[in-house]
Amino acid sequence: MVVSAVVAVALAGHRLIPALGGFTPVLESLLPWLGLTVPLLLLGAAVARSRAAAVAALAPAVVWAAMFGSTLLRTPPGGPSDLAVGTVNVGVTNDASGEAVRVIAKDLDLLAAQELTSGGPAAKQLNKMFKYHYPVSTVGLWSRYPIVDTKPLDVGMGWPRALRAVVDTPKGKVTVYVMHLASARPGATTSRDASLAQARKLIDADASKRILLLGDLNTATTDRGMSGLIPPLTDAQSAAGEGFGFTWPAEFPITRPDHILFKGMTATKAGVAPATGSDHRAAIASLRL
Repeated sequence: MVVSAVVAVALAGHRLIPALGGFTPVLESLLPWLGLTVPLLLLGAAVARSRAAAVAALAPAVVWAAMFGSTLLRTPPGGPSDLAVGTVNVGVTNDASGEAVRVIAKDLDLLAAQELTSGGPAAKQLNKMFKYHYPVSTVGLWSRYPIVDTKPLDVGMGWPRALRAVVDTPKGKVTVYVMHLASARPGATTSRDASLAQARKLIDADASKRILLLGDLNTATTDRGMSGLIPPLTDAQSAAGEGFGFTWPAEFPITRPDHILFKGMTATKAGVAPATGSDHRAAIASLRL
């Protein structure tokens, strides 16, 4: 019964738990998986033949259902869209990244990529598929529509691992940010938190009517750090995707560090696509301008 209470409190009040040196934000990235404790608790209650323990196990079950039940039942709104976008961390040592991005990008209007190698297979393949492109260090944006304004960005890491570009679509201009924020590990989220704060400053200072943020933010939607970006931005997967949309690790995804966030548009569909050879899957979405 104590375990049931602890799980219920951890789910419902996770944002009230101290960061504990960076451990809690990482736990938050795996928050939906705490639901797996419920069947284990019920099994334990059955073995012990304890009705009280079985009833107690319903507490975390109810909390989990209230938090995540709608995610499993959500249906994409659908309807017409004007812009198909995606983001993928191709993997710095992924020799198959050219084929990976070819499969991902064939139906997209915009693709953001991270962990690019200058002149590597991913960049070469995307240059063949898209007329317009803007790479900066290890990140880049490829577009079927003109890129009319560009700027490299430092998100607090001492070197440019982000960019800002304005894409001139048939329905009007969209300001696009591509970011690869600092990594987060248990007990080591300081750099990631600082880069998240810098990302929020950039978004807050941008007066563009339509904003699109694509990239590997090393932060899950359930991580408290995302509260700095959602709002003012909206998460495409939460708005128009089926399920949790986990993207990492590719073999058996358990969390979602890869994001499509937007403002001034409407998401009609969102999902996840395989990325051959990379340790990430790609996040994709369709937007109406």
